[in-house]
Amino acid sequence: MQTKTYPLDQINGFGKLLKNYLAGDQALKPLYGNAPNITSFQAQIDSKKSVNRTLLVEVLQDQYQGFDDAPQIASLAQPNTFTVTTGHQLNLFTGPLYVIFKIVSTINLARQLKKAYPAYHFVPVYWMASEDHDWDEINHFHLFGKKIQWDTDQKGPVGRFDIAGLSSIWAELPSDIPVFKECYAGAKNLSAAVRSYMHTLFGQEGLVCLDADDARLKRSFIPVMQADLLENKHLACVNASNDILTNLGYSPQIYAREINFFYMLDGVRERIEKQGDVYKVLNQAIRFSEEELKAEIEAHPERFSPNVALRPIYQETILPNLAYLGGAAEVAYWFQLKGIFDLHQVPFPILLPRNFGVMIPPLEAAKLEKLELSIPDIFQDERVLRQQFVDKNTKHALELGNEQERLSTLMSKIAQKAQAIDETLEASVLAEETRWQKGLERLTKKMRKAEERNQTVGLSQIQAIKQKLFPDGNWQERHTNFLEFLLNYPTLLADLLAVLDPLTFELFVMYLSEKDA
Repeated sequence: MQTKTYPLDQINGFGKLLKNYLAGDQALKPLYGNAPNITSFQAQIDSKKSVNRTLLVEVLQDQYQGFDDAPQIASLAQPNTFTVTTGHQLNLFTGPLYVIFKIVSTINLARQLKKAYPAYHFVPVYWMASEDHDWDEINHFHLFGKKIQWDTDQKGPVGRFDIAGLSSIWAELPSDIPVFKECYAGAKNLSAAVRSYMHTLFGQEGLVCLDADDARLKRSFIPVMQADLLENKHLACVNASNDILTNLGYSPQIYAREINFFYMLDGVRERIEKQGDVYKVLNQAIRFSEEELKAEIEAHPERFSPNVALRPIYQETILPNLAYLGGAAEVAYWFQLKGIFDLHQVPFPILLPRNFGVMIPPLEAAKLEKLELSIPDIFQDERVLRQQFVDKNTKHALELGNEQERLSTLMSKIAQKAQAIDETLEASVLAEETRWQKGLERLTKKMRKAEERNQTVGLSQIQAIKQKLFPDGNWQERHTNFLEFLLNYPTLLADLLAVLDPLTFELFVMYLSEKDA
């Protein structure tokens, strides 16, 4: 696999917030902790307060029961062992390609840290968003141009979903894909299935999958629950960060609420609102007085699920974590949460963007070369790209700008003559100029369309490239399932582990070749 990287500034689609953060913009410094570079990790290690390592190991060992080749969970009990983490929803069959990029970026960061800081150990962690209830976002995946979807009427936290009905999907796959068939068949719920296939794919690389939907872990989070549910302390923290971002010209990604917890049972994950003196679970007949809510938190902390504003601090409360790797939008919303971490005196992790990438199959690579299109070119809007291609390859003048200027000069002279005769004639001249200028604009469009017909072959190839690398208008990594590549290139995962670099903040362009197949 040949790889090239391109600075994010050359690629259309990356926002200024991420680019300014990576450039070290000091105006953003109040919104994060240590900088995103390898030398910052010693300070991060020194600042990381102790967590309940014994509890963490106990929970993970329970979750990995039955795995003959479980990762080295016990090492997390040692004070010189730390984690680096990424998180994501429990997508079917891993979901879009960028989920794999996230995992590989995290594994490779742990490897690089071990080389830079040999006295410590670093464990890559996949935080499983098992409590998420947005099923419509993850109930499908795209493979070889086909949307494969699992329909179920189950509700509530997706990690608890029974996956017995998933068998209907197998008939739509191009082959059995034993790795996934075995992992889904042997799992009691969706969370267990995702842990199983992630372990099969990456367990040998040291990846640890954590499902934080656990009563023991939630108990350690009770102080934050109380601060939010009973004192509403976190809304002001997020709003203060939002004000900084807004004043700097950025748009906040998320908005906190007075209460940032859901109430969660099997089949239920609904927001909690305080209405008068009563705490109500929306869309349910569940009500608490303040005293009843305090008692419920103490008795059943597992029933309280943090929303997007508090999930990060839950993660950092229970893990000996140093860094979080996420997409551009994730990095952006973490900037809104620094005040919450400061309030609870929890070290803010180093924020790193996960690796961004595009896979170029041999056919598309050949077309790009033939059409003399660069990688930055293809990230442009297709309409702009088509226009540039036509302009570059035409042998004719397709614009009438000079003619329009000459017309404007001519009509100005005519207007002066007409005005000298009768001042009211000036309006008529201007009206005629407007009509003729519009005629020239229409003629320009007709000439361009005619030239596009002359270049049909090249434009059709551009359209095919865009559909392959930007299916349905989406970036390939955000749409296409990685099986589309793994089935044709069996060494894909090893190749990604060899080329992706979590501390190179550029777009990775990976050229697949026949020898990789």
